[in-house]
Amino acid sequence: MAPYHIRKYQERDDECVRDLYSKGMAEHVPTAFCHILKLPRTLVLLLGAPVTVLLLTGSWLLPLLVTLTVLTALLFVAKYPWMNLVAVAFNTDMSDITKNYFSERGSCFWVAESEGQVVGMVGALPMKDPALREKTLELLHLCVSSQHRGQGIAKALIRTVLQFGQDQGYSAVVLDTSVLQQSALGLYQSMGFQKKGRFFFSFSMRLAAIDSVLFQYRIPSVQDSKLLRQRKDL
Repeated sequence: MAPYHIRKYQERDDECVRDLYSKGMAEHVPTAFCHILKLPRTLVLLLGAPVTVLLLTGSWLLPLLVTLTVLTALLFVAKYPWMNLVAVAFNTDMSDITKNYFSERGSCFWVAESEGQVVGMVGALPMKDPALREKTLELLHLCVSSQHRGQGIAKALIRTVLQFGQDQGYSAVVLDTSVLQQSALGLYQSMGFQKKGRFFFSFSMRLAAIDSVLFQYRIPSVQDSKLLRQRKDL
């Protein structure tokens, strides 16, 4: 297990960060495809369309072509939401990480580096929702290279965000992740995040029946943290 360290993002990391995020999102396509295939409406379509064509035409070839066409369309439905997430990120906050994460106090972007290679990343931006009455930080783009998972890098990146949130005076950290990312769901809950709701991130996610879970972590004040440490020391 190669050692790693977490540091702030530098402009020379841009290409590596983009590549890491793109590959991370692409990893979810097979899981999404299997999820879509198990949906009741998909099973009806896969069975009903070929049978209907067979009854209407009497041909065995056309139903096969229909099945292949439907499967190709379903693969696109499984792939598009993740492609869209990458496109949205690259055209918004990740279009210029230095500008969007380091130009103002209260936001930051970190990478995990191992043997001179960027193997993990995470960002943090203040929430701009006027409905939120408290100072809330949003955790974004948590991603770890598939070759470096199981080493505690994701936990270390999350702890970095939580510590940053406390140091900056935030009251809570929020994030969202899809229901298909079971390992991520378990990780967040094990670190004290609480489920706050479910929603569809986009129309393409709704079409694929992939909803997201909203998580919140309540940050104890610096004073409360000191009291907890003192109690543990007693």
